[in-house]
Amino acid sequence: MYAIIDIETTGGSYKTEKITEVAIYIHDGQKIVDEFVSLVNPEQGIPYFITNLTGITNEMVADAPKFYEIAKKIVEITEDKIFVAHNATFDYNFVKNEFRSLGFEYNRKQLCTVKLSRKLMPGFPSYSLGNLCERLNIQINGRHRAAGDAFATVKLFERLLALDIGGSFTKKADRLTFRGLHHLFDKSIIEKLPQKAGVYYFHNERGDLIYIGKSNNIRKRIIQHLANENTSKAIEMKSNIVTISHEITGSELIALLLESDEIKKHKPLFNRQQRRTSFTYGIFHYKDQNGYLRLNIEKNSKKYSPLVSFSSHEEGKNQLHRLVEEFELCQKLCGLYTTDKACFHYGIHQCKGACIGEESPDEYNKRVQLAIDRFEFENNNFLIIDGGRHEDEKSVVCVENGNYRGFGFFSPKHTANNIDLIKDCVKPYSNNRDIQTIIRGYLKHEKAEMIIKL
Repeated sequence: MYAIIDIETTGGSYKTEKITEVAIYIHDGQKIVDEFVSLVNPEQGIPYFITNLTGITNEMVADAPKFYEIAKKIVEITEDKIFVAHNATFDYNFVKNEFRSLGFEYNRKQLCTVKLSRKLMPGFPSYSLGNLCERLNIQINGRHRAAGDAFATVKLFERLLALDIGGSFTKKADRLTFRGLHHLFDKSIIEKLPQKAGVYYFHNERGDLIYIGKSNNIRKRIIQHLANENTSKAIEMKSNIVTISHEITGSELIALLLESDEIKKHKPLFNRQQRRTSFTYGIFHYKDQNGYLRLNIEKNSKKYSPLVSFSSHEEGKNQLHRLVEEFELCQKLCGLYTTDKACFHYGIHQCKGACIGEESPDEYNKRVQLAIDRFEFENNNFLIIDGGRHEDEKSVVCVENGNYRGFGFFSPKHTANNIDLIKDCVKPYSNNRDIQTIIRGYLKHEKAEMIIKL
């Protein structure tokens, strides 16, 4: 299955520019079976020359969803699909970077119709989408708009599929190459891996732990690692893998908690980025001299505890933008708009004037407190009950006095509704800011089977 994609952006660099429109057509090799098209609010201005090229204006995207609002849909519709685009690296890097700013690692196999066209239709003077479509009599309805260009890419791709007798080129992207593995690595290990949630461990020739990860499908995630040739780090890591071990947790939450604890305990070589940058920034709150509660993003320190932590400043900034919109907070008082006067949202009637004293501290602070409450546990003593490692087992995570105590597994047949017996199954683990963030995030999405308040 293929996800044929085109995006429009505010400029050419994925590091500094943002997506303004996305179109995705799901293709089964014969026809389109699903689609998703949307304008995207880039949260920054669209240059005049880009508007001239695409026709997309700042006014058109003002009320469009922001990327984080459509991110889940993009993940779901492209899951297990090959990412196909004309000049795929451009589109893929933009999409991947948008997800990275949200703290999510987006990985898909890629297939570029430019490269494929060069192989299957050699000798053309130009392989731009416009020139190829003109030569092949493919009409583009809406050039330099995501839906028009993506649909034209669909038609081009169908021509390429017809030329690729036996699938020599197009099916290559769907095969597991596993190139560059250590000569001692036994590929038969892969077939024995479970397709369940848990934590997995990569070991080198000496048996040392070099990487720890978690997944809802251990086998699938490990295959992605072994086939990954996108970065030098990925290539280096897989060349050092000799053996793989794993621990099934059944519960995604337990996998997250165990992974975090194990990385801190063992500090594997290829988890160095997570060791160094995990939850570096946080959202803090304080009351200013005028009595207004303020929110701001700062680097975490041992002196103060944040409401919530993030792996990057950009991720925290995105969360703060969401809070500002949801609770009608002031951009200026949240450190998102620097001015001596009213903030931008005041001018478009999305701020009630706290920035210039029109709204009283008491009224404004009520909404800030609602935002703060979002990150507090509703109850300081509770058990999170979730799936176990097999059908006759459940998992439990225990929080007492607002602190994480640990997790464990129990049999519902033997414990029934006996809270004390369930708590006795909990194995103690360290409580820290990362763990608190994991639990809050999990509860926020209401993924657990049951919450028992103590």
